[in-house]
Amino acid sequence: MDLSNAGNFDSSILLGIVNEKLRLECDSFDELISTYEMDVEQVVGKLDLLGYSYDPLTNQFKSYQR
Repeated sequence: MDLSNAGNFDSSILLGIVNEKLRLECDSFDELISTYEMDVEQVVGKLDLLGYSYDPLTNQFKSYQR
């Protein structure tokens, strides 16, 4: 799957894909970004709009209180 164009994905779909890749393939968000040549600001920005941020302790994007 080509994730280099993360900006084209619906935010909810992107969240599911990113968390799945983090759970099954990548040990960190940095590894995910590097492996799939994703734009960090684009991914973080889209998921932040949903109310999610990366939690390095669990290696996943989790919702936060606004």
